[in-house]
Amino acid sequence: MNLIKESPAWNALVGHHQHMRNLHMRDLFGQDAERADKFTLGACGITLDYSKNRITDGTMELLYALARDADLAGWIGRLFDGEHINITEDRAVFHMALRHQGETPMRVDGQDVMPLVRGVLDRVAAFSQAVREGRWRGYTGKAITDVVNIGIGGSNLGPLMVCNALKPYHDGPAVHFVSNVDATHLAETVRELDPETTLFVVASKTFTTQETLTNATSARRWLLERLGGDPAAVAKHFVAVSTAPDKVGEFGIDTANMFEFWDWVGGRYSLWSAIGLPIVLAIGMDGFQRLLRGAWEMDTHFQQAPLAQNLPVTIALLGVWYVNFFAAESTAVLPYDQYLQYLPDYLQQADMESNGKGMTRDGIHVTYDTGPVVWGSPGTDGQHAYYQLLHQGTRLVPCDFILPLRSHNPMADHHPKLVANCLAQSEALMRGRNEDEARDMLVRSGMDEAMARALAPQSVFEGNRPSNTLLVNQVTPETLGSLIALYEHKIFVQGVIWGLNSFDQPGVELGKRLASDILGDFERKMPSPEHDSSTAQLIRRYLEHQFLTHLDQD
Repeated sequence: MNLIKESPAWNALVGHHQHMRNLHMRDLFGQDAERADKFTLGACGITLDYSKNRITDGTMELLYALARDADLAGWIGRLFDGEHINITEDRAVFHMALRHQGETPMRVDGQDVMPLVRGVLDRVAAFSQAVREGRWRGYTGKAITDVVNIGIGGSNLGPLMVCNALKPYHDGPAVHFVSNVDATHLAETVRELDPETTLFVVASKTFTTQETLTNATSARRWLLERLGGDPAAVAKHFVAVSTAPDKVGEFGIDTANMFEFWDWVGGRYSLWSAIGLPIVLAIGMDGFQRLLRGAWEMDTHFQQAPLAQNLPVTIALLGVWYVNFFAAESTAVLPYDQYLQYLPDYLQQADMESNGKGMTRDGIHVTYDTGPVVWGSPGTDGQHAYYQLLHQGTRLVPCDFILPLRSHNPMADHHPKLVANCLAQSEALMRGRNEDEARDMLVRSGMDEAMARALAPQSVFEGNRPSNTLLVNQVTPETLGSLIALYEHKIFVQGVIWGLNSFDQPGVELGKRLASDILGDFERKMPSPEHDSSTAQLIRRYLEHQFLTHLDQD
């Protein structure tokens, strides 16, 4: 394949950028009273205002041409046709089937997978209902009050983010999450829990993930030490989400309580599968089905909407515009809703693990930037932390503001103030403040003219900093499903443009292998000669510390 950098649209965008780089959005708004309407799209309960971007009609025409040059429509077709577009692992990428609501078949390798999907969903529904109604009992006969999900990566971040986002809909057991292999995470989680009423969900596709199995083994020990040591207790307090029944059985979990998913479900796209069991336990199957429906509606929109009306395509191309033509190194996701506090973390993994790559799917080293650093935090907290850099720093950071128009907690005037802050920040990033405006502001505040003139340069905001604003009426299961799917498809579109396989993660594997090697060094009580001198020294320091600690304990 040819790199996208060699396409006609890319070269046209290079020239167009030379024209756009000196235009200010303040002037663009002043020249076009219809700008906001022109650059606003809506679908699936989401309104996207992308007018505060450094774009014109011509910019968007060239970006949509870039998508055509990359054969985006063809790739969307291959995605939804179940082709093996994850070429390094020879797998389909078919998480959309998990939320498919139509009657049409969804085929992988000629097989309609919908009966399998619905079968697992039925089992998840039956099990979760038994737990939520108190019919599933622990080893001592008590009903379950707390659920601890043990997973990592997508097996943790997806359910964690959704459970937190949908807290207003919780009517089941309390749900907790353990992911970090640091024992503190598990210890602090179970400290206040009653083992007689706690259920553990162990989420691991292969049931070999080091962090997950370490935490699960320690959780099992914690349970047995407090329930008399009978191994039969494990089957009453542990269930698994996995594809490895033999390993699940070896652990002591009844395989009748194992919920499967398939190799065409990537970890960071798996919350829609049985990995979402903690979500179902928290909000019920009806709520989970609403989440799936919202995502399916966005899938349908993504497949059917023309490029210029397509939310995921548009937001993805704007990201390409800044990464590749304005040298933006990161993008900020800024939800003005406390319930969405884990959304930036979730999207960080989804985006950076998918498109954090420097080689195309055909094995060619790219000569342009790919996936940006994704980061952010909720609401006004960020305004008192890093917004200074967003406004006056030397780095361009495109921002996504995510704002519900209605709060689940309409207390006094909190929500109007939250909304006002969100809208003000996007306007300030766009407008900025020139020196005359800064001087006038200082004078109005009571400062004398000479001092105001001297200090005005410090209060200048360049502005012209791009942002999108995504509005939803309220964070509901449906709108959350649509929002997550929008970002999933955005990531896919950018991967297509950059020529990447967005669905493998070879960079993750190297660290796993080296960690395993170092554990072997710990057992041998000496570093391997294959290590560099720094790593070898650090291993020796750890071993020496362990030896001295052991002497102290003796």
